[in-house]
Amino acid sequence: MRVDDDFAGFVEGALTTLRQLAFLLTGNWHQAEDVVQDALVKLYIAWPRVRRDGEEFAYARRIVTRTCIDHTRRPWRREQLSNVPRDASVETTDVVERHFLVDALNQISTGQRTVLVLRFWLDLSVEQTANELNISTGSVKSQTAKGLVRLREVLAQASAKELENQ
Repeated sequence: MRVDDDFAGFVEGALTTLRQLAFLLTGNWHQAEDVVQDALVKLYIAWPRVRRDGEEFAYARRIVTRTCIDHTRRPWRREQLSNVPRDASVETTDVVERHFLVDALNQISTGQRTVLVLRFWLDLSVEQTANELNISTGSVKSQTAKGLVRLREVLAQASAKELENQ
């Protein structure tokens, strides 16, 4: 019963962060929930070994990241759900800006989005990101540079559209 208590305690403390990470990687709360659920099943199976190594959160984060990537490769996961219409009058500026950023992240490639989220949202180093994704540091740097260029383009287009609509 001790293993289950340890796992439950870890999940309780890390669940919000893992959901946020999955949402930033997928852009969809429902898909993020699916990813986190799948990741927690994988984590539970490996829990005794992971717990012994003392890297629980890093391992969980890696599982969520790789599960997000895996979900994008599955044909039945490629459906894109539309956002529920928002009432802009009740949103704050921060929420609106976050909405634009998440929409922009959804318009760049999965690899670039994953690298940007790990580097700038989770504040991982180039080396940590490379280790997390099992790619070279050069690939991380390249994907970061290309992702930032693409993200700026998408945000500029969104801003231009927003100005046209006003």
